[in-house]
Amino acid sequence: MLELNHDVVDIAEVRRWAGSALPQLHEDDLLDVQLIVTELVSNVYDHGEFPARLRLHRPPDDGVRIEVEDASPIPPVLKPSSPHSARGRGLVLVDQLAREWGVAEQTPGKSVWAVVPCTGGA
Repeated sequence: MLELNHDVVDIAEVRRWAGSALPQLHEDDLLDVQLIVTELVSNVYDHGEFPARLRLHRPPDDGVRIEVEDASPIPPVLKPSSPHSARGRGLVLVDQLAREWGVAEQTPGKSVWAVVPCTGGA
């Protein structure tokens, strides 16, 4: 688990942490995990509330479950992106890369989760 604090996040550090937490993951799969981690953690800093944390789980199946919790009860909304928009593509990327994703209510706040299929081997 990685605690996220109020300071501006160093997303490169978060990506390195994800890589060190999943040392046996194939490089292609790790890149997908790191991209989703980047988008979900960035959403916490843009729209969420603290305290916040990132968890990675490697269940015995073929995927990685990413969970980002924060104290805001407001769920993210998947919106169509436009090539003319400067922002707003994060959940579109999550939706395309993840096998499934969703939001779970909790007290306080929510958990946004995504399951990334891992097909590249160990």
